[in-house]
Amino acid sequence: MEVIKYPPREKWQKLLERPTFESTSLDSKVREVIEDVKKRGDEAVKEYSLKFDKVELTGLIVSDDEIKAAIHEVSEELKNSIEIAINNIQKFHEAQKPAVIKVETSMGVECWQKPIPITKVGLYIPGGTAPLFSTILMLAIPAKIAGCKELVLCTPPGKNGKVNPAIVYVASRIGIDKIFKIGGIQAIASMAYGTESVPKVYKIFGPGNQYVTAAKQMVSRDAVAIDMPAGPSEVAVVADEQSNPVYVASDLLSQAEHGADSQVILFTDSESFIEKLNVELEKQLSILPKKEYATKSLENSKTFLLKDKTEIMQMVNAYAPEHLILSTKDADNLALQIVNAGSVFIGENTPESAGDYASGTNHTLPTHGWAKSYSGVNLDSFYKKVTFQKISKEGLKIIGPAIENMAEAEELIAHKRAVSLRLKD
Repeated sequence: MEVIKYPPREKWQKLLERPTFESTSLDSKVREVIEDVKKRGDEAVKEYSLKFDKVELTGLIVSDDEIKAAIHEVSEELKNSIEIAINNIQKFHEAQKPAVIKVETSMGVECWQKPIPITKVGLYIPGGTAPLFSTILMLAIPAKIAGCKELVLCTPPGKNGKVNPAIVYVASRIGIDKIFKIGGIQAIASMAYGTESVPKVYKIFGPGNQYVTAAKQMVSRDAVAIDMPAGPSEVAVVADEQSNPVYVASDLLSQAEHGADSQVILFTDSESFIEKLNVELEKQLSILPKKEYATKSLENSKTFLLKDKTEIMQMVNAYAPEHLILSTKDADNLALQIVNAGSVFIGENTPESAGDYASGTNHTLPTHGWAKSYSGVNLDSFYKKVTFQKISKEGLKIIGPAIENMAEAEELIAHKRAVSLRLKD
């Protein structure tokens, strides 16, 4: 990790930039695939699966027999662990159920807001560098609690043409309606526009690489809503002289192993801690199965040495990390100063892995600085809020003249007449 000591504030924005990709060629490739899938449907999807995933598919949907086989392949130990996660995620998201809000704004003027579940949702589950079956829990559980009627899942198959058994098991356990063996751009296009096999959905959820992120943003312009522009994963850790370098190194590497495009950032006010951390990073990195991914990620990552905690928290909020770990003794106090972060992990006994799997919070979060304006996925993400109003004759008499005056001032006379004719009667 590159160490940057006491950077001047005017350079923070440049130093905190994420790794970028050449967007012109990226957008061109993504657009080409989307248009082709939109035009040729299943046939195009199969061709791109062969081209990108190196797998020749005869059918796109996971069959009942494949589901039954996958259920038997998953160990009882893993199934029990998944149940613990399901229980905690359900508890946290059940508590988020919104109520109908009803207000009489003036006498005889009733206004209310009602949460209504999105009927059809699409869930994208990455399966390239890791089969992220935990993401199904984070998306399907709140969708079910909200009352979404149809859940469609897309995930890339392995070279054997099968979906990872854990992904199939969890999807089946939660009650996904349809599971498709489709990954990448072609998956997003299929759910956005529909194909012969894949139903069109109204909103797409789920993280992915830069191609998936670009595809989601592209289809959101004309076809479907999306949860957020969630791209490559990232973590920021705040540590000081008293922090445990073993824990901090493990937290940094837990994100770095996601892939070469992931970014990890350390903020500290202790130069001696950086030295201890680097030793521990080398030690832990050497035994990781995904050492190659983690090593490349660390090349894109940085350590910032700052003068004090005040400056650290200012720079953290400027960065707006997807995940933020406060691994210090004063973590509770520092947490009060957070305004920009996707999810915050307080204290040395709260690894980011807990939020990824089983604490109960959602792990589908805004990346690339979007935490300044986006929330992570929550129960509200699966609703649309519809407003209603009902006005009595007496109520229209009270607010009618104000409406007439405002409409006339905007030179919208038909608007005014819609009230005037009623008041006359």
